[in-house]
Amino acid sequence: MPRYLVQRVFPGGLPAHLTAAADGADPGIVATNADLGVTWLHSYVSADQQTLLCLYEAPDPERIRKAATRNDLPIETITQVAILDPHGYR
Repeated sequence: MPRYLVQRVFPGGLPAHLTAAADGADPGIVATNADLGVTWLHSYVSADQQTLLCLYEAPDPERIRKAATRNDLPIETITQVAILDPHGYR
């Protein structure tokens, strides 16, 4: 399954349900993603809590856009990515 890095920008800061203090992933968001074949793997939050970088597996970027629209989440960019693992180097 292809992987995508999604950048989300929240100029006023992250909504409460997306902060590190939240008790895990919002089940509604997870269910909407699953309905579209999108799997959230993990996210990185900027120090100012205005930017999220989220890693997803999805069939294509359009599914991620549809999930974001249904979940009322912004998307700044979507970039298909591959994993480079330092453990494979000698």
